[in-house]
Amino acid sequence: MADHRAQVEDLLADYRRSRDQLAEVHRALAAISESATSPCGLVTATVSAQGALTGLDLHEDAYRVHRPDELAAIIVRTTAAADALAARAAGHAVAPVLPTGTDPGALLRGTADLSPAELVPPRPAAEEESFENLTWLEPDSPRRP
Repeated sequence: MADHRAQVEDLLADYRRSRDQLAEVHRALAAISESATSPCGLVTATVSAQGALTGLDLHEDAYRVHRPDELAAIIVRTTAAADALAARAAGHAVAPVLPTGTDPGALLRGTADLSPAELVPPRPAAEEESFENLTWLEPDSPRRP
């Protein structure tokens, strides 16, 4: 009986260590905030580990220097650059708790165990012909409504 008790205690200790390690990873992920500045220096975007835009700073000259469509494109590119930095930081945060050989980036993207073929979006299904409104019993009625 003492042997089983020791095993249970070891399992509980392992669980507590894993739980503490997971809490540490969550705290590290919650603390991630990465910023990127556009090459023109007029736009700075800040993104969380989850890819949420948490800050956007536009220099007062941004509206005068760029047309709205140009400024929008700069904001999108700058946000994507900040997101890439945040994703890299998130990968570093989760890497220590992953099994050897696991790609942290793929895990965070949700693609860690998928093959390249599974990542290709499915083709839209061909629209099936509906026979719901066809009349087959009356010879002189229209075949289609």
